Amino acid sequence: MRDFDFSALARLNTAATACSVSIRSQPEYFQVEEQLPFKPDGEGGHVLLKIRKRNANTDWVASELANFASVPKLDVGYAGLKDRHAVTTQWFSIKVEGVEEPNWSDFESDDVNVLEINRHKKKLKRGALSGNHFILRLSNVTGDKAVWQTQLEHIAQFGVPNYFAEQRFGHSGNNLFKAQQWFAEGKKPKKRQQKSLILSAARSWLFNLVLDQRVQDKNWDQLLQGDFMLLSGTKASLFEAKIDDTLLPARLAAMDIHPTGPLWGRGQSSTQADCAVLEQLVLSDWLDWCEALERQGLTQARRALRLYPEHFKWQWLDNDLELQFFLPAGCYATAVLRELAVMTDESHGPSG
Repeated sequence: MRDFDFSALARLNTAATACSVSIRSQPEYFQVEEQLPFKPDGEGGHVLLKIRKRNANTDWVASELANFASVPKLDVGYAGLKDRHAVTTQWFSIKVEGVEEPNWSDFESDDVNVLEINRHKKKLKRGALSGNHFILRLSNVTGDKAVWQTQLEHIAQFGVPNYFAEQRFGHSGNNLFKAQQWFAEGKKPKKRQQKSLILSAARSWLFNLVLDQRVQDKNWDQLLQGDFMLLSGTKASLFEAKIDDTLLPARLAAMDIHPTGPLWGRGQSSTQADCAVLEQLVLSDWLDWCEALERQGLTQARRALRLYPEHFKWQWLDNDLELQFFLPAGCYATAVLRELAVMTDESHGPSG
């Protein structure tokens, strides 16, 4: 049986394992605010609601909105899933063409508040967000504060490895075990949504393995011959790294570009030379997974190996530590936190 131990993935800061914290000791200790890359149209057949919720997951709120507005659930859209055990602010769209629009303030409860109401021409699609702003209060902090300070400063300057975090893989990595059963034994899931989750988990795990090796090799944030660089703030603006390009080191240091790793799928890998050799070596024991992802029609893509938390700042609140930062869509706050300490998620249990 393959090992899916997320906690074993390489850290930059090995001293982090000597520090520990609790996260989500209270919902208010994990605050997330979603940011859209556009402004509401101000007109159209969809209502855009900015909603703040506490101890409620996104899909549940979407279902409640559909019931409240007397529309099919498919007529409710949202850009991203947000944690249940938190206080999160995000946008929902509701198609109201042909139905009587309700009084949205009546939707509010102790744990759900409507902050803004706008009109928009289109349904809000998954992934249609620029990122999320986090305010996290870490409690039960242990470890030398000098070590904490050093690593906080290091993150603010150099960023962290852009791992897909544990929540990507389901409870206790369950979706990875299901992927193994599917690919090795043919136990294909029946539901489309479950199939999508398992494929995403498998693809993300292969990316993490490549990133893990590059962290060990100390080139996760460096130019590697044949790699493809991703322009910061984009998802697909890629170009091949040329070691003799004298402008690239300065752009890399300025966080303007980032090295990338594979999101496996059909098509020829774009990497060449040293980068291609490294990725082929890491994934040589996972060819059955690579082939399975290709058979399911996924297309080759690249993801940044480096995650730079913007507007990163911190303050000590007695023995607690408060962090604030912004992350692009698809990136994980816990990928930042694992470079500081071993985490215990009070809503789940110990985390890598």
